[in-house]
Amino acid sequence: MEILDFILHIDKYLDLIIQNYGSLVYLILFFIIFAETGFVITPFLPGDSLLFVVGSFAGKGSLNFWTVYFLLLIAAILGNLVNFHIGYYFGNKLIEKNLVKKEYIIQTEKFFQKHGGKAVIISRFLPIFRTFVPFVAGIGKMDKREFFIYNFVGGFLWITLFLTLGYFTGNLPFVKENFSLFIYGIIIISILPAVIKAIKK
Repeated sequence: MEILDFILHIDKYLDLIIQNYGSLVYLILFFIIFAETGFVITPFLPGDSLLFVVGSFAGKGSLNFWTVYFLLLIAAILGNLVNFHIGYYFGNKLIEKNLVKKEYIIQTEKFFQKHGGKAVIISRFLPIFRTFVPFVAGIGKMDKREFFIYNFVGGFLWITLFLTLGYFTGNLPFVKENFSLFIYGIIIISILPAVIKAIKK
């Protein structure tokens, strides 16, 4: 419940973190994005909504836009690379020990088989898949150079889209007055493809 509360009210929590930790907030944000994309056991961490909120805080001057932009871009790319190599070298052992949910792996494998290398880019915008696609790509021994290219493109698009969206729209009067609704909207839009797929099944 605490994680859910953090995700749904991330703007309030981020404000408190900035007040209490100052410049350390950059390191905290780096770790959250890195962990959300880099470890298969932390797909529950906020991604899209966090980036939007961070962008809005940069828009009002509470955070330096370019500092947070490059830090989170590095975190997103590095996180996926770590996740890929975990899958590449240890993936099957983690699955055998039930440290990773088998149903997530099966769903991600189907997604990866259908979309190929593009899945690395597309998955950036889909919670759960964002965490598991690089892991499955590693298990499948995807070419490392090819993965790096798709990973860079996906990370660049993801970070750029949500940070700039938050930067330019997060502080508009209508958005500020309905900030929680916008966060709910981002979360709903993010999970909508998975919901539609489940309904079709």
